[in-house]
Amino acid sequence: MSAPPIPPPFEHLGQRPFAFFPPIVGIEHNEWRYQKATWSEVLVMNTKSGDEIWVPRRYLGEISKVEEPTMIWGLAKEIEFRAGALVPHVRRVIEMPRAVNDYPRPASAAGPVPAPVVGIRLESNESRIGILIAAALILGIAGSAIGVGVYRNMTTGANASYQAVLQSSLGLTSKDDYYAVVRKLGTPTEDRWRDEVGEVQYRLLKYADKTVILMGRERPKAIYIGALDNTWKVIDSVELPGGAQSYAMLSKLPRF
Repeated sequence: MSAPPIPPPFEHLGQRPFAFFPPIVGIEHNEWRYQKATWSEVLVMNTKSGDEIWVPRRYLGEISKVEEPTMIWGLAKEIEFRAGALVPHVRRVIEMPRAVNDYPRPASAAGPVPAPVVGIRLESNESRIGILIAAALILGIAGSAIGVGVYRNMTTGANASYQAVLQSSLGLTSKDDYYAVVRKLGTPTEDRWRDEVGEVQYRLLKYADKTVILMGRERPKAIYIGALDNTWKVIDSVELPGGAQSYAMLSKLPRF
């Protein structure tokens, strides 16, 4: 009997911290350390809370070869932590609005054969009913089209083009450090660090209409990962070393 296939080794990670991409829904802090592995699962520990969770191997993808600003471990699908276990994340579906005048219509009862004058009135009523039905159909189609448009905007991120324009205007990449940002945007009105010892370091550069974020495992090596507006919404993100995008990381970054 042939031996079962050997699972891919993860021991080379050692105690180096890494981040999942996309981040696990339901867990705020996205920095982990490898603990051990079995044939079906991998045990990882959150560096902030110290909690340990088992991640099924079917959810795990490739590990980035570049460690700056932090190592990225890709996930095969978006998952969330719920009731003490990891399950696939299902986005809520918005119910389509009911079309105007969309309700069951009872069949009209048959009556006696009308006199000629009554017959003319029936034809007039049928004409009105036909007009009402046509109007209801038109309103229903219009309402459905509006509902589909709203649903697509809310689920597909229709502001992607807006983000791209802002990113192009900033002209910054993940290779830029503090000095490159200052040369491009000028001296910030506020400059501070998120003080967390032993974790990934974040640097905030405040400008009048935006906040620029730098990140790195060591403060002197912090690089640009994107910008947020004054409501803390992502307006610019970049491609990190290893191919991952910084948008998901920025969108979950708490104010500091």
